[in-house]
Amino acid sequence: MRHGGTDGGTSLVTRNGDRWALLATLAVSLALGSCASADVMSVGSITPYAPTEQRVAPEAPRTPAKFSRGEGTPSPSFRAFVSALWPDAQARGVSRSVYDAAFSGVTQDEKIIALTKKQAEFVKPVWEYLASAVSPNRLERGTPMTRQWASTLDTIERTYGVDRKVVMGVWGMETNFGGFTGSHYVVRALATLAEAKYRGDYFRNELLTALVILQQGHVSPERMEGSWAGAMGQTQFMPSSFMRYAVDFTGDGRRDIWTSVPDALASTANYLKQHGWQPGLPWGFEVKVPAGFRYGRQTMSFAAWASQGVRRVDGRPLSGAGEARLFLPAGARGPVFLVTANFDVIKRYNNSDAYALGVAHLGDRLYGGAPVQAPWPTDQVPLAKHEREEVQRHLASRGYDIGEIDGRIGSQTRDAIFAFQESRGLVADGHADNRLLAQLRQTR
Repeated sequence: MRHGGTDGGTSLVTRNGDRWALLATLAVSLALGSCASADVMSVGSITPYAPTEQRVAPEAPRTPAKFSRGEGTPSPSFRAFVSALWPDAQARGVSRSVYDAAFSGVTQDEKIIALTKKQAEFVKPVWEYLASAVSPNRLERGTPMTRQWASTLDTIERTYGVDRKVVMGVWGMETNFGGFTGSHYVVRALATLAEAKYRGDYFRNELLTALVILQQGHVSPERMEGSWAGAMGQTQFMPSSFMRYAVDFTGDGRRDIWTSVPDALASTANYLKQHGWQPGLPWGFEVKVPAGFRYGRQTMSFAAWASQGVRRVDGRPLSGAGEARLFLPAGARGPVFLVTANFDVIKRYNNSDAYALGVAHLGDRLYGGAPVQAPWPTDQVPLAKHEREEVQRHLASRGYDIGEIDGRIGSQTRDAIFAFQESRGLVADGHADNRLLAQLRQTR
């Protein structure tokens, strides 16, 4: 998934589509106690709840009560849906006994239908999101995990070439290191969405795939827990992503992303590898720029950035193979990062800049990295949704291609902001704030 409105907040699918992912992710964010932000994720990948860029698992680990298969009796339309689904499940190799066991006692979940209708209006500033993602409690829970699973991570790193810090960062962000993997029975959640024809046939196909997973014996119905949108286990894979990327790292014949930490971590690494992770290339790092620096959208080698006076804040040399671009998550008044193609690979898990920064920074901190050094502009008030839409309307009226006017500031809208700022001789940081909106209102 990428981003909303062709902008760029995706998880696993396409850059432009999957509007369902936005709402799904938002609802999952609400259900798990995370917050909503401006970037979105996409669908064809791991997590299907692709909303605002605030996707963080609950900080306090908790064991949910055993998920419910339903209350009361199923509606006639739901019974008819389950009955009509059987021939397609059978065609995929699902036995009648597995099918009946999967749907035994299952009713539709009206709470899930309500979640699909929730809309996000306000967003959390990136510094608040990052503080939640990389909190003292999360570091306290995750740091011992780096030692407990060090040998497994050694092998995973050699096998897939993916930096262990990023694998750990994803694990922490998605389920708080396995502390909370969801409280819904995946078959019930997917059947509810599929019967309602939410997002067309997408959830119907995911439901059929989930039944195949049960048929193959990777998990029992009693253990198939996940989010209300069907994201499963410690990796929060959708069933289709499970089939493509989950691995049996322990060699026991099952791809167990629910209870096997090695399988879950290796599956995450395999996902990132398959989406283009480049071994040996950092995701990026915080940098300092000289006074009066002219920001831009270009991607250049580390040496080229160094020649322009850009320096790492940790004092290490700005050198090595590969290219990077500037990333200013809070605009020119906040911290500045150089990010590489591997930063974009993290976004394939959840297409949100804030999410990717949270994963990367959490991973670094778990292995002794320093906090972000430059101060955040905490006096900056995030634009409300209607104000972000106004920014997009102004840009579109001037001929800039921002995609859909949806109030989500993703890569396409940021490129338009860059171009507008450069055309007006403004500080070109691609950031949407009140000052930009005032400029757009005044400039005709």
